[in-house]
Amino acid sequence: MGEQWRAQFDAEVTFANSGGLRTDGFRLDVPDRDITDDELAALFVRHLGLLMVADVRISGRTMVEEPHRGGRGVTPAAGSGGSDGSDNSGQSGGSGGSGGRRLVELSHVVTDGMTTLPGWPAPRITQWLTREASRASYAPGTEFQVGRIDMIANTGTYVDTPAHRFAEGADLAATPLDRLADLPGVVVRVPAGTRAVDRLLLAPYDVAGRAVLLHTGWSAHFGTDRYGAPEAPYLTGDGARALIDAGAALVGIDSINIDDMSPASAGERPAHSTLLAHGVPVVEHLTGLDALPPTGFRFTAAPPMVAGMGTFPVRAFAVLDAA
Repeated sequence: MGEQWRAQFDAEVTFANSGGLRTDGFRLDVPDRDITDDELAALFVRHLGLLMVADVRISGRTMVEEPHRGGRGVTPAAGSGGSDGSDNSGQSGGSGGSGGRRLVELSHVVTDGMTTLPGWPAPRITQWLTREASRASYAPGTEFQVGRIDMIANTGTYVDTPAHRFAEGADLAATPLDRLADLPGVVVRVPAGTRAVDRLLLAPYDVAGRAVLLHTGWSAHFGTDRYGAPEAPYLTGDGARALIDAGAALVGIDSINIDDMSPASAGERPAHSTLLAHGVPVVEHLTGLDALPPTGFRFTAAPPMVAGMGTFPVRAFAVLDAA
């Protein structure tokens, strides 16, 4: 068995919804002795399952070479024992139910002239073949209607694939279906008034192989001028990196963009760049996330297989086991 390290440190936690927590001389399994304070803070939050953490200040840190005890985020060595007793997260996977299923709609309705991104073209929905005109081609009493929609790909609730950001990235047709459909899901509740979803807010959640849905509540402003306001919530670049490192399969958000859209961002798109570079699809403009439990559901947001396109509207939905 190789070297195993535990960090001993003091921590001062500030929560986004007020209040705080302080620990002295806390010991925690770490993957190696060179872990940074930011990485240690995220591991600490995950180990305790602390939700809505705004900040963690680490002090008095020392590294102790001793066997791991099973801290969350660090796999214990065989025979090294169980948890040190401080894991009280209550986070769980799976559905916990049986019997019938319930479907939850997570998409905005696409209507003629609607606004998704302020200043971008609206969809135009018309008829290519009217019922009246079709009667000339069919037997008496038989008629059909064929609609037509002219729109940009970024309309309503849509998915971004790697080709949206990278010229050589996988497009809609090349993105594997197992990255878009029937994924186990987890909802990350973002505290009201929080803009930046960072590594600490994500740390408590088990995201490996899951669709990670960021519930900010911003979808309430969809279709209004407020929706595109500079204070819209977003995922930070470091948060995106944390999701990649933890093995997330897809990331969605109920805000105008997964990235910061304010002037302060200077047009940089670190969340898009990080996620799409690793083949992780991004679903933007979700809605209805308040109807989902934290876990125990399957998520789908599959577009048509259109070659040469990187984005397209989806019918996003969740499947829940009946309680």
